[in-house]
Amino acid sequence: MAAPYLTVLIPCYNERENLLRGVLDEVYAYLVDQPYTYEVLISDDGSTDDSREIVRQQIADKPSFRLQENPHGGKPSALWLGLQSARGEVTLFTDMDQSTPLSEIAKLLPYFRQGYDVAIGSRGLKRQDFGWYRRLGSRVFRLIRQALLLRSISDTQCGFKAIRTEVARRIFPMLEPIRSPVQASGWRVTAFDVELLYLLEREGYAIAEETVDWANRDVAMGKGKSYLRESQEMFAQVLRVRLNAWRGLYDRL
Repeated sequence: MAAPYLTVLIPCYNERENLLRGVLDEVYAYLVDQPYTYEVLISDDGSTDDSREIVRQQIADKPSFRLQENPHGGKPSALWLGLQSARGEVTLFTDMDQSTPLSEIAKLLPYFRQGYDVAIGSRGLKRQDFGWYRRLGSRVFRLIRQALLLRSISDTQCGFKAIRTEVARRIFPMLEPIRSPVQASGWRVTAFDVELLYLLEREGYAIAEETVDWANRDVAMGKGKSYLRESQEMFAQVLRVRLNAWRGLYDRL
């Protein structure tokens, strides 16, 4: 069987509520009408609810959809394990909640025909269903992060990113969560996107950024989110990437 053009890679950790509102049906309804070949890979990160069983039931009638069952290791681990079995020329990372609808891929794919290696979504400043405190926190995070890393990129944290699969496979082993994995416990946000984009830029890959539609549609209950904790962890990881660069760690990889 010929390899598909696009792999849609969706990490999954305790996504029961999002799954039950039909996000995989939305993904399928869009892809089935596209002119390119595709596969959809749901990379489960050791969900502790019934997400895996729901996925199995919902993809039974969807050709080119498959579930990969992994031990719990966090989002970077789920993406890396999925990448290793991805068959597409281009891989799109997209979140299960579909806060950025899959149809926005139409804005990113043309960049690959223009020779870009990476095309990422940017949520812009006007984000629907995004509280004022999150808007403020996002702006502060962006200003501090741009002062340290990736000055030309506006939004590093949007979960909607397309990368040539061979490029992603080359870079992911350099990420700290993959090089030095720690025991994962529950759900946590990470700033691995910052390290990923920093390494892509450092290695000379062409990165395009395009504004995409975004509205908070995440209804999953099993993630135990804390905005304060998320913010602290993200700032700490941005500083860690900057320190790694200053110390020459990436020169040795």
